[in-house]
Amino acid sequence: MGAAHGHRLHHHGHSAVHRAPAHLKILALVGFVLLVVATPREWYVAFPAYLAVVVGVVLTARVPLLWIVRRMVVEVPFLVFAALVPFVAHGPRTEVLGLSVSEPGLVAAWGLAVKATLGVMASLTLAATTEPVDVLRGLRRLHVPSLMVEIMSFMLRYLDVVTADLGRMLTAMRSRGCDPRSPRHWPALARSLGALFIRSYERGERVHLAMLSRGYTGSLPTGADQ
Repeated sequence: MGAAHGHRLHHHGHSAVHRAPAHLKILALVGFVLLVVATPREWYVAFPAYLAVVVGVVLTARVPLLWIVRRMVVEVPFLVFAALVPFVAHGPRTEVLGLSVSEPGLVAAWGLAVKATLGVMASLTLAATTEPVDVLRGLRRLHVPSLMVEIMSFMLRYLDVVTADLGRMLTAMRSRGCDPRSPRHWPALARSLGALFIRSYERGERVHLAMLSRGYTGSLPTGADQ
């Protein structure tokens, strides 16, 4: 199986960004995110500059911007939360589109939204230009604890399996007249997700026992197949 699921985030290419060592790209991502987070949200001029840097890297890597934007849908729930902040925050009020909102809440929502967007966009750029296996090798080279790297490795290996199980469950629900998107059927969806969690946990136990029976001592090989 390998890291097949991770390839859905990878955009094949031969640019200088693609060829750069994975551990250097990881360090660059961590440094960039820390810089964005540490920047006061009132420094409005800084954030367009950060966006220009990310867009410049994306264009250098010859990754279509639309390809990145489509995958940023993962942050939509976070943006919804940020949009609610001006309505629940305290402080002086102002009107926006006829709605009374908190001025400090507006600034806080701006900071949350722009920093999250830049972080997600930078992370997707790393994923688009780095194979999942190379990311794991880069983490090992950065001396990330081996246990964490092994957990991530197994997540990549079995994410497709768990996703396929979920797809079959949703298909079975729809065939029985249950719409997972309907709030009326969310209790059934919650029970299905609980069953999926238990099934995945039991699969993990079986895999671990199989590894122990084959001589696993706490560390995996670090060859090209990993």
